[in-house]
Amino acid sequence: GRNQFALLSMPRHVKRRAGTQLRKSVDKRTGLQSRLHLIRVASRGRIVQLCHMKKKTVETQFGSLVLNESDGAITRLTWGIAEEEADSDVLEEAARQLRAYDAGELEAFDLPLRVTGSAFQQAVCAEMQLIPFGETITYGDIAKRLSAPAQAVGGACGGNPIAIIIPCHRVMGAKGLTGFSGAGGVETKVSLLRHERAGGFLI
Repeated sequence: GRNQFALLSMPRHVKRRAGTQLRKSVDKRTGLQSRLHLIRVASRGRIVQLCHMKKKTVETQFGSLVLNESDGAITRLTWGIAEEEADSDVLEEAARQLRAYDAGELEAFDLPLRVTGSAFQQAVCAEMQLIPFGETITYGDIAKRLSAPAQAVGGACGGNPIAIIIPCHRVMGAKGLTGFSGAGGVETKVSLLRHERAGGFLI
């Protein structure tokens, strides 16, 4: 039939009509397999672009972390073990920086990132990236900067796709500590803040 394949970052109204397929490809340089995520869209179009999703597991004191890379940018960080380990220059550098952060040798990440989601989600993630190591701000602080409700900011913080690297753990509620979407919940958030020696979490 008439189908096209498009990027995962396509508009939501298009995604709802889409079916996802998984294929495998082999990296000619490394010989490693990586999953090829394709989204089929009912359309008169043609094959537009194929989106390679490569993953790499990094062991840290905060748990096993899985880095996701697509087209030269980190797109996700989750807890767990990658189903298939892949390799790339971006993944290697991201893993190196995560290990350095874990060892207390790095305070600011310098990586190509791509945040999928709404413009508001991207704006909140951009604000979180500005929070310095070892400091915290509130949802209300970000809300004022973006002229948005604090509750909406909280939702966007919870939807942060690249935890730790985009430091949603540095955002607090008006009355103090709030939840964390990563594995371990609030305990992991406290561990990250103690690691950074953030005020009030030094014990």
